[in-house]
Amino acid sequence: MRLGELKEQLAQAGARPLHARRVLRLWALALPQDHGPQKLVDFLPLRLREALPRLQQVLGDLARLTSQHPGEDGSARLLLRLGDGQSVESVLLPKAGLCVSTQVGCAVGCVFCMTGIGGLVRQVGSAEIIAQVALARTLRPVRKVVFMGMGEPAHNLDNVLEAIDFLGNEGGIGHKNLVFSTVGDRRVFERLPQGAVKPALALSLHTTDAALRAKLLPKAPRLEPAELIELGEVYARATGYPIQYQWTLLAGINDGEEELARIVQLLKGRYAILNFIPYNTVEGLPYRRPDGPRSAAIAAQLNRAGVLTRLRRSAGQDVEAGCGQLRARSSA
Repeated sequence: MRLGELKEQLAQAGARPLHARRVLRLWALALPQDHGPQKLVDFLPLRLREALPRLQQVLGDLARLTSQHPGEDGSARLLLRLGDGQSVESVLLPKAGLCVSTQVGCAVGCVFCMTGIGGLVRQVGSAEIIAQVALARTLRPVRKVVFMGMGEPAHNLDNVLEAIDFLGNEGGIGHKNLVFSTVGDRRVFERLPQGAVKPALALSLHTTDAALRAKLLPKAPRLEPAELIELGEVYARATGYPIQYQWTLLAGINDGEEELARIVQLLKGRYAILNFIPYNTVEGLPYRRPDGPRSAAIAAQLNRAGVLTRLRRSAGQDVEAGCGQLRARSSA
């Protein structure tokens, strides 16, 4: 379901735009509809007040919690059921972050990702994306939303940008704390600068070798890594937010010295942060993460060479919380 459909239902129940804005804002903030100094009877039309229980049921049905899997690191993987019975995953992150899904499945087909193996089922509507935030806020505060969960946001651009606009204007999320994560698509670099809310951008790079990237991300747009970085640099300078380059560390595949040398060549001096994310093991796939000392050493090596590099902890490793794993287990 899209946000526009919710607004239509509210209008049919007698809501004017100001009323609809209040109802949807309080929903996204996980606050009761009678929150605030202004009483409902003084603000909402009678017909809308009478329709609120039914409308709140509609809002609640957009995303319901099926199971919660807390990790020792403070993260928690959530399996959610959408209104049509399809399942998606969200991840509560430490420090009030939330990773949301934008598709049921994914068509990019990253070979190291469980979601990519399953393929694309359908798009997630803008209202369903916002519903993931509303639900998460019933569990803990959310001040940052990362569009990095199941799915490729660039393949569902209209719904994702509609959700970003709402969350940045009505949903209490600072614009730089809305993070659009993509493998890279020219449409992203065309559309994101046009929005009133300009999110931070994370680009899934994973390698500087174009041929290897085509193998790891077989259905991603064929953008050369150097060109992708140039496009990212333009957006970073325009928005004032550094690009976050995402790099899943795969032992023996993208952690060698030649790769590190090319990283320095391409990223030194850029307005960017390189996030190394050790691979989250997926049963049945042949990939593994470098050991801890090796991961720390290559991050330190790049920092010394002038590339701002952070070694991230893969959230929820102890509960097998790699993207798509919960959904795969639930549908097995």
